[in-house]
Formats: sequence, structure tokens, C-alpha cells
Amino acid sequence: MAMLIGIDIGGTNLRLGVIESGVGKNAKPKLLEEIRFHADFSGLCKTHPPQQAWQKILATLNDAITSVRTKYPQVLAVGIGFPGFIDPHTQTIAQSPNLPGLRNVDLSQDLNALLGLPVITENDALAAAYGEFIALADKRQHLIYLGLGTGVGGGLILNQQPFQGQNGVAMEVGHIITQANGRICGCGNHGCMEQYASASGVAISYQLATHELCTAAEIARRAQTGDAHAIAAYDLAGRSLAQALAHIIKVIDVTDILIGGGMSAGWPLMQTAFSEQLNADLIPVLRGKVHVHVTQMGDQAGMVGAAMLAMQKL
Repeated sequence: MAMLIGIDIGGTNLRLGVIESGVGKNAKPKLLEEIRFHADFSGLCKTHPPQQAWQKILATLNDAITSVRTKYPQVLAVGIGFPGFIDPHTQTIAQSPNLPGLRNVDLSQDLNALLGLPVITENDALAAAYGEFIALADKRQHLIYLGLGTGVGGGLILNQQPFQGQNGVAMEVGHIITQANGRICGCGNHGCMEQYASASGVAISYQLATHELCTAAEIARRAQTGDAHAIAAYDLAGRSLAQALAHIIKVIDVTDILIGGGMSAGWPLMQTAFSEQLNADLIPVLRGKVHVHVTQMGDQAGMVGAAMLAMQKL
């Protein structure tokens, strides 16, 4: 049994979990404690030069981890789910579309130097996918995870192992283009799915229709009371997500799908449009074979998955 720290980094906050790994091949990890820190890394990257922003990010993470280690000194390693393209060979963060300016930074090495602990960095959605996979009572061979948050991330489990791809950009599903010449995305392209299906995408859709800036959660509340523009924003989110997923399934033929992330709470508002679009876009042989479920782990999957990936790699 090992004690680990798992961290899930978002654009405006980070969640830190103390994880007990369990003993034996089929042991389930146990989340002993979860602590949330406000950390507007996205804002930092937009308002500071890249090197200065990076030093502030490192300092914030170091302070958070150090404070937790005073209570749990037996922690052996740290696993971090980071929103970006992670090189599978060096763990260097090549780019983070939602944390602009960060390129070719080494979070594992830099934090290891500060902490004196092994640090493993993985894409946040892949970490969440692995956390979900480990938590399943009946293990699948293959699993697709779609995380709906500030952006849209994806993680793939193939043959019960996380799949990173050759360059660490496997399952960057949020950057599948669903609208030709559409909205500009942080990755530099136009019309990426996450510009429509994420929390920020829903907010943009609603603002374009009403000239009112609201959070996705507020828009969901308005949709539930019959606001036509709010309903349309979630409808577009569901259809955009389905368009991208249909292409993914045609390529990799994995039909067990888990929806997670903070915006998954609005799934009922997207589900009808999503199902209609997915059925229309799938090839006939796949219709009726895709199983989509909303995660029961909430936002704990990323922390658990990051910690267990650290354990696996150690």
C-alpha cells in the first residue's frame, strides 16, 4: 500500500487528493482527503510573460503540495493531470491551448527539484479516463472518456492501458473541427468542437444570441425554465459533441463512452440532441452499439487517475 498525491489542474482551480493505492492487483484506490485551491492559471498565462507565469504556477503547486505533506509525510510520489499536450517520452508540456504561452515546460522535473519527490505529469483527460477505468466494477478492455469543462478533453483506455499516442496528443477531441470556418480556438484553428460543447462554448453561444454573459451553470438553469436561447446553446453543445464522437468511433471502434467533467451536470439538456446527431452520423453497423454513461465519480477521477498513473510509472 502506498500513499500518493493526485492533482487535477483546471483553468481556474486545482484539486488535490491524498490517495491510498490499496494492495493487490484488483485493489481499489481510496481517496483519503480532497483539498481545493483557487488557482487562476489561465488568467496568469494571459496577463504575465510565459516564464513569469510558469514560475507562479510552480510556486502555487509547490505551496499546495508542501502544505499537504505536513499532514501526510509518508507520501511517496505526486501525479498531476495537466491540461495540455504532454510528450509521452519526456513528459514535457509541449503546449496548453487553454493556458496560452506555455510551451516546452517540464513540470515533472521542475517540481521534483522543489519537492524532492518523484512527479509524474499526464494529460488531465487521460488521467481522468484512467481514474474512471480503475473505479469500474466490471473492467472493460477499452473505454473512451470525454471530459466537459472549460474545454473538452478526451482519454482513451486500450487493452486496459492508457493510450497517449506517439506524440502525446491522442484523443485531443476538443480540437476536432465540427464547424467549418467557425469560432477561433486557443489551439489556433477555427471551429473546434470545444468552442461549442464546453462550458465556455455554451457561454459564447448564449452571449452571441442574447448579448448577455452568463456561466454555463446559469444558462442551464435558464434552459430548465424554458429560455429558448439557453436551450439552443445546450442543443448545439450536444450536437457538436456527437459529431466529434461519431468520427472518433469510426476510427478506433470503441463503443463504451463515459461523460465527465464539471459540465456533465448539464448532460440532460444535451442528451436528446446528442443522441439524434450521433445516430445520424454513425455508420449503420455501429448504430445501437454505442453505450454512453455519465460518470458517477464527479471530479475525483482526475486526481485518482493521476495518482495511480504515478504509481504505475514508478
